[in-house]
Amino acid sequence: MLTKQTVSNRQIVITESDFDRLKALVESPRYRETHASLLAVLRQELDRCLVVPAGQVPPQVVTMRSTVSVRDLRFDESDTYTLVYPEEADIDNGRLSVLAPLGTALLGVRLGQTIKFDAPAGTRRLKIEKIHYQPESAGDYHL
Repeated sequence: MLTKQTVSNRQIVITESDFDRLKALVESPRYRETHASLLAVLRQELDRCLVVPAGQVPPQVVTMRSTVSVRDLRFDESDTYTLVYPEEADIDNGRLSVLAPLGTALLGVRLGQTIKFDAPAGTRRLKIEKIHYQPESAGDYHL
């Protein structure tokens, strides 16, 4: 069972509203058959996150609907993505699902951090270079 908690082993920060919506996502039967392993990874992230009110999330944290630039440390290439819920995903337009391996890895991390995650093509390491937009720091609490 998922509960709101404070854990510091790999401190990721998630807003209360993002936590509640993501918790419903991992418990929903909609993606259970097609995305079971991805839901399991997201559930692990939610189990160890720090949940905060939207007005208290630091501006350097990647939240849902944040737009971020990341640099692939192996290939020295940069890409920009907006982290979205699965039904809003459109990778051709940079809208990355939170259920994608990179999407789950981005959730709750901070500007300047390096993330390491398993992707279909192997393990990747990316650095969070810039947060172009974070709804909470823009006062967009309704998203």
